[in-house]
Amino acid sequence: MGSEVFARLDELGLTIPPVVPPVAAYVPALRTGNYVYVSGQLPMIDGKLPATGLVGEDVTPEQAKDLARQAGLNALGAVHALVGLDTVVQVVKIVGFVASAPGFTGQPGVVNGASELFGEVFGEAGKHARSAVGVSALPLNTPVEVEAIFEVA
Repeated sequence: MGSEVFARLDELGLTIPPVVPPVAAYVPALRTGNYVYVSGQLPMIDGKLPATGLVGEDVTPEQAKDLARQAGLNALGAVHALVGLDTVVQVVKIVGFVASAPGFTGQPGVVNGASELFGEVFGEAGKHARSAVGVSALPLNTPVEVEAIFEVA
């Protein structure tokens, strides 16, 4: 997969961001065997959240989908810093958490932001198992958080 990943990123106009520093006592990503587990990533850009609040109340589903894409991009940054994106064999699973206003049920569409990013970057190897979970609140009042598991060479 190697250089193909970087070519796809260039085609998409994407740059892998630096690792987002942890906001508590954990590491951004951890390798065990052939798997990298990425801690929940927030949609930080240059150390700041571009939006806060509940999806369906303070943030539109479309905005939240873009935020999930950014959180996914931050997950790629964590993988790249640890083992290099060129070692990714398969995106195994992602879990997306969506801070949801009462009655909001569009979590799958929001988490598609990250899922679609991984498909664009890795092609077939970007297809993955997934959960999209609505929650009442997330750290720092972020609307979305994405964690992921990658198989690596």
